[in-house]
Amino acid sequence: MLSLLWLIAFTGVALSLAYRRTSLAQATLVLGALVVAYTLWGTAGWPWKTLVWLLYAPLALLNITPLRLAFITRPFLIAYRRMLPSMSSTEREALEAGTVWWDGELFTGGPNWDKLMSAKRPELTAEEQAFLDGPCEELCHMVDDWQVTHELGDLPPAVWDALKSKGFFAMIIPKRYGGLEFSAYAHSCVLVKLSSKSATLSSTVAVPNSLGPAELLLHYGTDEQKAYYLPRLARGEDLPCFALTAPRAGSDAASIPDTGIVCKGQWQGREVIGVRLNFSKRYITLAPVATVVGLAFRMFDPDKLLGDKADIGISCALIPRATPGMTIGRRHFPLNIPFQNGPIQGKDVFVPVDFLIGGAKMAGQGWRMLVEQLSVGRCISLPSNTTGGAKAGVFATGAYARIRHQFNMSVGRFEGVSEAIARMSGLTYIMDAARSVTAGAIDGGEKPSVPSAMLKYHCTEFGRMVANDAMDVHGGKGVCLGPRNYLARGYQAVPIAITVEGANILTRNLIIFGQGAVRCHPYVLREMNAAKDPNRERGLAEFDRAFFGHIGFTLSNAARSLVMALTLARFTHVPEAGASTRFFQHINRFSASFAFAADVSMLSLGGYLKKAESLSARLGDVLSSMYLASMVLKHHDNQGRPEADQPMVEWACRHLLYRAQEQLHGFLRNFPVRWLAGFMRVLIFPRGLTYSAPSDRLGRQIVDVVMTPSEARDRLTHGVYRAVEPGNPLGLLQEALLLSLAAEPIEKRIRVEGVKTGRVTALDLPGQIQQALAAGIVSETEAAQLKDYDRKVMELVHVDDFEPHDLGRQSVPAPGLSQQVA
Repeated sequence: MLSLLWLIAFTGVALSLAYRRTSLAQATLVLGALVVAYTLWGTAGWPWKTLVWLLYAPLALLNITPLRLAFITRPFLIAYRRMLPSMSSTEREALEAGTVWWDGELFTGGPNWDKLMSAKRPELTAEEQAFLDGPCEELCHMVDDWQVTHELGDLPPAVWDALKSKGFFAMIIPKRYGGLEFSAYAHSCVLVKLSSKSATLSSTVAVPNSLGPAELLLHYGTDEQKAYYLPRLARGEDLPCFALTAPRAGSDAASIPDTGIVCKGQWQGREVIGVRLNFSKRYITLAPVATVVGLAFRMFDPDKLLGDKADIGISCALIPRATPGMTIGRRHFPLNIPFQNGPIQGKDVFVPVDFLIGGAKMAGQGWRMLVEQLSVGRCISLPSNTTGGAKAGVFATGAYARIRHQFNMSVGRFEGVSEAIARMSGLTYIMDAARSVTAGAIDGGEKPSVPSAMLKYHCTEFGRMVANDAMDVHGGKGVCLGPRNYLARGYQAVPIAITVEGANILTRNLIIFGQGAVRCHPYVLREMNAAKDPNRERGLAEFDRAFFGHIGFTLSNAARSLVMALTLARFTHVPEAGASTRFFQHINRFSASFAFAADVSMLSLGGYLKKAESLSARLGDVLSSMYLASMVLKHHDNQGRPEADQPMVEWACRHLLYRAQEQLHGFLRNFPVRWLAGFMRVLIFPRGLTYSAPSDRLGRQIVDVVMTPSEARDRLTHGVYRAVEPGNPLGLLQEALLLSLAAEPIEKRIRVEGVKTGRVTALDLPGQIQQALAAGIVSETEAAQLKDYDRKVMELVHVDDFEPHDLGRQSVPAPGLSQQVA
């Protein structure tokens, strides 16, 4: 019995030291004291006590630095250098781009919640709010999406004029250059509103305010370039585009085949040093109408005119549209969403070296410039556009599911439909939380490169799910195109968002964890840099510190994972958040399990993990789920923790953390080193899979929120263009939803007192209203009220039809039709 108690004591002390991340020296002292105590008072014989000392001796010897360096660190460093995957300069620049924010905390296994919860809540200034209430509303009023997508294939001239004159292309340009100088959060809110009305409109506005000439000029341009171009871009005198993607280099953008050769040439009547460009680009948004083209290309200097380097690397230049040799103007047609997008080609296009963004000194710095700015732009444009589309989908579907009746009840009350609406609402809440909180972090000075990849992937994927569910609920109403259809164009636009700014398959499989494991981990980048340090002795010392810190970090997370899995994390310290407190604790638990699994993977698989894309993708999903759940909790806190929103918070966190559990489970099932997989499973899931997905009951609570006019529904769909006016179905749906509150009791009375008693026999509602009025079941006022409601509902339910010649650019008679007419 006493031996068992000693075993428990040793195990408990070791776990406690690891859990608390005690230093090596302190852990050695504490365990040494326990070994001495066991030697003096333990009842086991000396063979057992000797064994305990032999087990303790290696730990004590680790504290002797010269021994540790000679016999452990140096041999391992030699092996580490061999197993370290090769890394190109472009990969290194991508890894080092941006900053580490909350994503880094999740890699620690013990996130510091004060860092997140103390962050300033994102808010609009009075000027930014006025822009949303004024020019944004006016612009949405001007846009008829059917006219844009079917009749014109473009935005109307008046809309283009408003975009230029009101500063929609100048949101990121400082006021000293004539821009609006909006915050990242305001920029995001503008895109949310515009995308709720038209994907073509929001895409047109997003691109000049994201990764493009204005952003690059602000951070890297010369004073002369800024002074010339930024005021012109702010006024809309120049329209920019940025040409990166090439037919032979799509997702592998670092392998740009387009070239620029440094040479001497004629420019405006004099000989200058310049670059002769040959390129072929495609998928370039705004290219057909752009007046200035930002171009990424690989630059060579064979004659060493700029220095002693022949292969200078990826560079960026600004080229006026009229420059001889450039072909521009033709359009692509991306899935019936006619935002201006097309190819650009150039043959022997000569421009002075001063046309390089930042001048000659920035030659070869193009890839670093691009990835640094992508960290911000990718957090805003696509997440905001897809969130606006999702909000519009929920706003419309919640109202439609209430006013649309089948089998004498609202279709939203059917459990299958209810499940879809709950999923739409929960995912939209996640998207809105992620884009708003992350935009607030950007305004606080962060450039979150790994979260930008998470938001791009998950917001667009969630947007795809929301669009699919909205179409399922609407059925034929969503399928038939026409002015009355408010879903189909958004549905068609989804694959565009999935594809651009890093295809989603690439983003999930290679970027989120691949970049995060190096960028966010507290020791991995330090180890890599130490291993490549040309000063071998300095590198050895730094590697020793990082390596043994890493070992302690891994042991700590193993202990934390086991303890929190056994206790369901009930005793971890987290912010007090009422009903949400447990979700903070569950994130702590999954953070430790994730960090442990990631370390074991990197240690055992080494460079192979880079090729094991499915394993990397699953670990990326776990990291993303924790990040998004954290954003949900922070967003709820930012809004004052309204109790009515708690069902959506719970659904979102349960959905995300259940996915984290399942992806960890899938990771372990597919881990190639099976004995290690079993070892990890014991420490990660000692009680099995204990986390459950959102319940049906919770889903029904959410459906009640989005199908009923309320502050909670308004918060979820905040930013949607909802003006009650002809041509805006979303505003008309909201009007009908409000009218349903008074109409439903009248309709129910007709059904109960009239239809069921036989006093009302008409099959359609207008006939039933007339008979109920005649029978005294409803008053004149109630009958008129119900007729008006029914008329508005049917106007929304109706779909469009067309004359045959209205469809298609060329009218073709139906087979045999002319003979039948004759």
